[in-house]
Amino acid sequence: MEVELSPKAAEIVACARMLLATGGYNGFSYADISERVGISKPSIHHHFASKAELVHTVVKLYRQETRAGLKALDQIADAPKRLQAYTGYWAVCIRDGTASFCVCAMLAAEMTAIPAEVADEVRGHFQDVSSWLASVLKAGAAKKDFHLQASAESEARALLATVHGAMLSARAYGNPKLFATIVQRGVEQLTSPR
Repeated sequence: MEVELSPKAAEIVACARMLLATGGYNGFSYADISERVGISKPSIHHHFASKAELVHTVVKLYRQETRAGLKALDQIADAPKRLQAYTGYWAVCIRDGTASFCVCAMLAAEMTAIPAEVADEVRGHFQDVSSWLASVLKAGAAKKDFHLQASAESEARALLATVHGAMLSARAYGNPKLFATIVQRGVEQLTSPR
């Protein structure tokens, strides 16, 4: 189900998404959004009655965007190139600062402290991406492009953890290029016969 927003609600959601990526669920308040968007806190509450509702909306939209992006990548016939396009997307986002961290990875770190409806969406996001990665790995393994040591599902979860860990490392070291270096090593393990 598509989420539709008024222009002001979309601006609030975009601001919340940026704040979530940089500081997580507990790293921002409506006061932060009010200051950045130029809207009163009561007006934010008019659009989103609670922070939980706002973040739930952010994550639902994030999942929609991710699913559409992954579907677009499915147009690439070659599985290794499809995987490279996925990791390359993040490498560019981290390098140019457009999306320095996966919102759902940030929220997963706070899983025990976020509202249940948000946690359910976060789990759904992880399932969406790991299922897609598993399908890419299965397709590549069938053509001997990937050499899997475990099930495609297990390898996909490990690769997703590598991607998120690389995001953390790039942030921790203040070196966006580190993301690509770490992820490339993970991909090489999949493409090299063992």
